[in-house]
Amino acid sequence: MGAAYEEKVRNFFHEHLHEDEEIRYILDGGGYFDVRSEGDEWVRIRLEKHDLMIMPAGIYHRFTTDEANYTKAMRLFKEDPKWTPLNRGEETEENQYRREYLKLREGLGAGVEAN
Repeated sequence: MGAAYEEKVRNFFHEHLHEDEEIRYILDGGGYFDVRSEGDEWVRIRLEKHDLMIMPAGIYHRFTTDEANYTKAMRLFKEDPKWTPLNRGEETEENQYRREYLKLREGLGAGVEAN
């Protein structure tokens, strides 16, 4: 695919969120999903063939291939597909799905501390 492939990979590496869960099943190859921690640091998660990752709506993340530069993945949806990535910026901080994600994360953190 040449330049078109390189552009697609670069686009996946931009930090963004989605307004629906992102469910990825790796059919072949591998890569890395980077997600933001509570302290806004990157956490890198390696995915390989047959791995499944589910990210909640509103979480900032990005993706890049591994050293082999090959990933074949399937994206699954709960409802109608929403492919649109929303790049991180002022507008995403006010996004309804981002706010819901932050509330959920705060609630989970409070539950962990109480135990």
